[in-house]
Amino acid sequence: MTYQSSIAHADSLIRGQHGTWDGISAESVARMKLQNRFQTGLDIARYTAGIMRHDMAAYDADPAKYTQSLGCWHGFIGQQKMISVKKHFGSTERRYLYLSGWMVAALRSEFGPLPDQSMHEKTSVPALIEELYTFLRQADARELGMMFREIDAARASGNAIEEQRLLNAVENYQTHVVPIIADIDAGFGNAEATYLLAKKMIEAGACALQIENQVSDEKQCGHQDGKVTVPHEDFLAKVRACRYAFLELGVDDGIIVTRTDSLGAGLTKQIAVSKEPGDLGDQYNSFLDCEEIDPSTARNGDVILNRDGKLLRPKRLPSNLFQFRAGSGEDRCVLDCITSLQHGADLLWIETEKPHIEQIAGMVDRIREVIPNAKLVYNNSPSFNWTLNFRQQVFDAWSTDGRDVSAYDRAKLMSVDYDGTELADEADERIRTFQRDAAARAGIFHHLITLPTYHTAALSTDNLAKAYFGEAGMLGYVKGVQRKEIREGIACVKHQNMSGSDIGDDHKEYFAGEAALKAGGAHNTMNQFAA
Repeated sequence: MTYQSSIAHADSLIRGQHGTWDGISAESVARMKLQNRFQTGLDIARYTAGIMRHDMAAYDADPAKYTQSLGCWHGFIGQQKMISVKKHFGSTERRYLYLSGWMVAALRSEFGPLPDQSMHEKTSVPALIEELYTFLRQADARELGMMFREIDAARASGNAIEEQRLLNAVENYQTHVVPIIADIDAGFGNAEATYLLAKKMIEAGACALQIENQVSDEKQCGHQDGKVTVPHEDFLAKVRACRYAFLELGVDDGIIVTRTDSLGAGLTKQIAVSKEPGDLGDQYNSFLDCEEIDPSTARNGDVILNRDGKLLRPKRLPSNLFQFRAGSGEDRCVLDCITSLQHGADLLWIETEKPHIEQIAGMVDRIREVIPNAKLVYNNSPSFNWTLNFRQQVFDAWSTDGRDVSAYDRAKLMSVDYDGTELADEADERIRTFQRDAAARAGIFHHLITLPTYHTAALSTDNLAKAYFGEAGMLGYVKGVQRKEIREGIACVKHQNMSGSDIGDDHKEYFAGEAALKAGGAHNTMNQFAA
């Protein structure tokens, strides 16, 4: 429904009440409806799923049309990110939000800061999704409210051309509401627990769920040691649980991102069930580190596999976990990815130990031999030392090409002494083009940084504290924060407006007319920022 047709519809309803609703303004009703376009989280999930499906098709046609996101741990952070995107680029196209389980654990748990091991309350994940969308919807209401005020001002001044321009802008308004790829960890339990949590996340607005193939009770951060994977059938049951949740709730094109941690996971908690040679369970078990035994040498409590007429004993650790063969990680990743796509996944996530395009591409090439349109979500992780990694990659490339690298110590390339050198400059250029190059070469549809705003919050707070509590005093805040906000056009410099004060004043006027007691009068100090 357009703005004008919405006004007409409200006017018809009001007139049908035989004068009892005459205190209601049809245009005010239309404005409030437009400012609250999404009535429920499911409305958001259906809308954003359509966006992601459109973007996935666009990427298949042109890898230059990859997508990006930043992880956000609070609704305000997500809101300011999308306001910034609209301000600088004029569109939210192909820009999403990422919800990081790591940041939920570290920042949003009632237990206090926790490691990324699925120990936080699982209800905190859908709560953050709902919070993020509450703030994004408020960003819409705020921006539209300012546009409505401008329409009223244009009418009051008799500027019909400006009024029409603004009305056209309202009709073509682009929402701040964008897709969220939400981390469901390893499902926080069995397949039923996964399904129940998936429903809550979808109802909160998530159109894309990212689930990993680790054990749920001893889940580890993707960039830490001690990761333990589960057999494919166990994982696929959880993938199906997520799909059932989407279908039950009417989000028919919801997106499932399956993450494999097999590259860095050398352990499994259980041996897969196998019914015949070569089946999925047998393939999983084939990667186990085993030793051939004679039946007479079997020990009490041994687990024994029969393969090709040989009896094999998988190596079992004191923790009761079984060990995979060293060097089998990439093969297991490829099998994980192909299996996931063949059983209902839409996108893949391969957790790597470094950002190396050819390493990723080598696995994607093998996956695409079976599934040509396989696409990845990739973690541009803050756990990587990007400077060191890329300087070492350039060092290695130069060495291979026979170039003189005697001026550089490969192990110490992070040193500030190398800043500004030719090697450092080439490394920085590779970092700058990493997302574009990886999208073209390695099938990466979506680039995200899992926890960037965790780091930016720490860095900006450190800078402010150092200045404010030091010699700069109040100038530390004014020069380092407020003056920059004003000159760079940061929306929240008018923090009263950002928090909804003007929206509230508009509502007061709708409800009470001239009797409204509004906050935005001449004595509101926010007027100091009008210029």
